[in-house]
Amino acid sequence: MATATTIADRLSAGGEAATGAAADIEVDITVACSGWEHALPDLHGTCRAAVLAALAAVQTNTARAEISLVLADDAFVRDLNRRYRDIDRPTNVLAFCGDEADADADDDAGDDAGAGRTGPPRLLGDVIVAHETARAEAQAENKSLAAHLCHLIVHGVLHLLGHDHQNDEEAETMEALEVEALAAMGIDNPYAEST
Repeated sequence: MATATTIADRLSAGGEAATGAAADIEVDITVACSGWEHALPDLHGTCRAAVLAALAAVQTNTARAEISLVLADDAFVRDLNRRYRDIDRPTNVLAFCGDEADADADDDAGDDAGAGRTGPPRLLGDVIVAHETARAEAQAENKSLAAHLCHLIVHGVLHLLGHDHQNDEEAETMEALEVEALAAMGIDNPYAEST
């Protein structure tokens, strides 16, 4: 299993996920819970690596785009979950899509969408991860927090790119993309049966 340092090092050294237009994306990371920084020494590198791996798995052009990543605590995520989903409890990750009007225009433009964009980057959206919930899940599943954080970020980014898991077909597609992105980072398949 990869550690936080090897995950970030692998991709920053030109690993397979850091290719193409995905490398040009802006990743705005806000650490709203100090528990994240205490637990993971290369938090920012690990987070950026996970975003790039997700984008590479989908093979979409995200030139001139931005993703906001918030590393929060359970209370913050619970509040968002209550306000926007009417669920009064924390969850591991939330994803809120961004500039839908720009996304629709870029979809119509094809694979080169965003390549010639000027002005501010298009906001793909926000991914928010809850520290206490993620840490408890990682411990329960006998995974490193770094590997589980990467999985949650990849999952959230895939939601921003239009993937979902509302039915079995969607779930299988999304899980396959998650497994591919995580494998590029040297992280084991999170859905594999443990022996």
